[in-house]
Amino acid sequence: EAQLVASGGGLVQPGGSLRLTCVSSESTFRYTGMTWVRQTPGTAVEWVASINIPISAGWYADSGRGRFTISQDNAKNTVNLQMNRLKPEGPALSYCAASEDKLGEVCRGLGPKYDGMDYWGKGTLVTISS
Repeated sequence: EAQLVASGGGLVQPGGSLRLTCVSSESTFRYTGMTWVRQTPGTAVEWVASINIPISAGWYADSGRGRFTISQDNAKNTVNLQMNRLKPEGPALSYCAASEDKLGEVCRGLGPKYDGMDYWGKGTLVTISS
């Protein structure tokens, strides 16, 4: 079974940047869509971005559009989420997930729990605070 490992979280000041990385144990070509979601304690899962793997097209929540970029590196079996001009927020776990049959633009509509994704990585903690 494929495994995903998310990393790159940390503490950063508002206005700064973070790059989250999701490494798959299998080739990214195994998937049709990969997604980043986040969750703060006591709140619902929030969709952040998805990528359509076959055509490498990104989809973004309104909150991140224009500031975030999702990309794939097939040679490294990796999907990255570059987040710029970050806004203050409390600690949130960011998770990556992969689907073997749903394109990125479909993955974004799997809320509220996104349990239609096939594989999940453990969360990486992101805190935006001064």
